[in-house]
Amino acid sequence: MTDMVLPSESNPLNNLFGGELLARMDRAASIAARRHSRRITVTASVNHVAFNRSVPLGSVVTVEATISRAFKTSMEVYIDVWMEDRFSGERIKANEAIYTFVAVDDAGIPTVVPELVPETALEKERFAGALRRKQLSLVLAGKMKPGDATELKALFMDS
Repeated sequence: MTDMVLPSESNPLNNLFGGELLARMDRAASIAARRHSRRITVTASVNHVAFNRSVPLGSVVTVEATISRAFKTSMEVYIDVWMEDRFSGERIKANEAIYTFVAVDDAGIPTVVPELVPETALEKERFAGALRRKQLSLVLAGKMKPGDATELKALFMDS
């Protein structure tokens, strides 16, 4: 999704409001999740947001959302936010985020989503990290015992 930062979307420092960027990321992630699952999708969680750079008024901003991994009914969506330099046209990575979406049927009941097969090196890297991120979220939420988080344990065990 590409759009321009308008005055009504900027803070007193003439930068894009963080909440406006969150909404844009949520919409882009929702579209990516819906395209993958071909179902209604709902935001389950915002797992990570990094506001690395301010996005100035008048900037052209592109929000790119891709599914990094599909689980049973949920999908991790990785979001990259780019802005174009107004003078050179160069694309600069401004921010990134990771959201989780769940596919639901018409009654709002979670439904199975198709598997995802990563192809590029970046897709494979994000796919591999998604299970660790999911396990960490489940452990922190008290929905998984730390001892059951096999992918997380593997990070700390000597081979």
